[in-house]
Amino acid sequence: MTTTTTTTTTANVSPGISNLSDLLTPSKRTSIEYPGFEGFELQVSYLSRDELLKIRKKSVNTKFDRKTRQPIEELDEKLFLQEYTKSIIKGWKGFKLSYVAQMLPIDEDKIINPDNELPYTEENAIALMENSNEFDTWISEVVNDLANFTKNS
Repeated sequence: MTTTTTTTTTANVSPGISNLSDLLTPSKRTSIEYPGFEGFELQVSYLSRDELLKIRKKSVNTKFDRKTRQPIEELDEKLFLQEYTKSIIKGWKGFKLSYVAQMLPIDEDKIINPDNELPYTEENAIALMENSNEFDTWISEVVNDLANFTKNS
């Protein structure tokens, strides 16, 4: 006969927390500086897998294929990027027009003072994500790295 002993250690556990699900949060926010652009700081949000799935679900259309008689899911990539951007970028400061000119092809003749800042709006964030592959790649790496959102990093 084999005897198994299980020991439960509750030291260093906050009172009232016994389940992992009690600790989970759908998102976390932090501020992070964009590399190479002094003072350009973004407020970004880490999204749980569940939150990402909700965004994807909003962005998928199901159509019926008459030939195969099967439903077909089509991802609306533009809608996905818009919803994703709204969920992960919560604000910014210090985004000078001179930085915009280094990230996107813009009409620089329209810029009177390159030190003026482009204000954060959801529309500006979406335009930046849609038109700057470098920024899109960087922000996706940042928000998918949980270490950027933990106190012990």
